[in-house]
Amino acid sequence: MKKEESNARPALGRPFLFRIAEIKLPGLKAHIIFWSIAVFGTALDLSSKSAVFGWLERQPDHRFSIIDGFLQLVMAENTGAAFGIAAGQRYLLVAVSVIALTVIFVVFLLGGTKQKLVHVALGLFAAGVCGNLWDRIFNDGRVRDFIDVVYWQGRHWPAFNIADSMLCIAVGLMIISSLSTGRSSQRRARQHK
Repeated sequence: MKKEESNARPALGRPFLFRIAEIKLPGLKAHIIFWSIAVFGTALDLSSKSAVFGWLERQPDHRFSIIDGFLQLVMAENTGAAFGIAAGQRYLLVAVSVIALTVIFVVFLLGGTKQKLVHVALGLFAAGVCGNLWDRIFNDGRVRDFIDVVYWQGRHWPAFNIADSMLCIAVGLMIISSLSTGRSSQRRARQHK
């Protein structure tokens, strides 16, 4: 009976450290993709905010039109998340950003994906979250936004920044990745029939 119990022991019954040791970490190429995008993207976001805000301070009305009636640079600060959600909830938004960043790192390190598109998307997510998190922590909870788009005469999309753009691109890449993964899985399933 003892022999049966030891052979029937499930893999989950093994100590946690042994299971962790079996997880395959991302390769060097994945690290290069992820970390270069995360670091460069964060630097691009923070430097663009600093440069544009510094330049707009010297402009009349703190605005500059790029394409009349469609695209302009403005000085705007947002105390909330996207579309002003949770405005004024600085500590909540910092906590959510830290949790999101932790999830991004865990998915990258332990997710086991080999798709370069996912590594790019995760790097963009990390850069976008870091850029806006920096403002939440070091700019009194206000995220600096400067891109203003008029989508209909007199109607403006909420001002945004490079970090917000990277987050949107990352979502798009994840959708593309999941759709392409689903199609390739369907093709493999048809080939095995």
